[in-house]
Amino acid sequence: MRIRDISKEELVKKRAIMVLGKEGFEGFSMNKLAKACNISVATLYIYYKDKDDLIIAVAIEEMDKMNQAMLKGFDPAMAFAEGLRTQWKNRASYMLDHPEVSLFFEQLRSSTYHGDIFPAAMKDFSDVMGSFMKNAVKNKEIDPMPPEVFWSIAYGPLYTLLRFSYEGRSIGGRPFSFSRKVLWETFDRVLLALARK
Repeated sequence: MRIRDISKEELVKKRAIMVLGKEGFEGFSMNKLAKACNISVATLYIYYKDKDDLIIAVAIEEMDKMNQAMLKGFDPAMAFAEGLRTQWKNRASYMLDHPEVSLFFEQLRSSTYHGDIFPAAMKDFSDVMGSFMKNAVKNKEIDPMPPEVFWSIAYGPLYTLLRFSYEGRSIGGRPFSFSRKVLWETFDRVLLALARK
């Protein structure tokens, strides 16, 4: 039996994220991944039993890393504006530092793997964010609203800016360059939209 090589396993994960993010699930195969890693296909099966096992394992591990990064310096008991600002800072930093992971997650969201990965991997994170929203309502900082409405207003604009940044263009194909000025100007408007009237 061959011994697991940790550095090779890390290379496999990194290249899987890159290939899946760029080509999607339809264009992904163990053969293509092995070629991208410059290893034999048989080597992949030391680490994963099949393609599905690889995709699910890599996705859950990456989601855990992302969730930890998003919760850095965050407490659900924070004042609403401070907590939301921390979330925006953490989310923007992580996504800008790991654009290949962002593309990978975009592919996952519209795939059949979504149901196998997101509910379990996001449970603890969702509980923390749910507490944050409930505390903001209890403290009369925001009005009660369905979580989907909250998320759309609180984070939808941030993810749109990040998508513009990845693509290098905005509406109508105009060139776009991400900046902290644009980030915090957008944040201020989101805060106004969510503030209790």
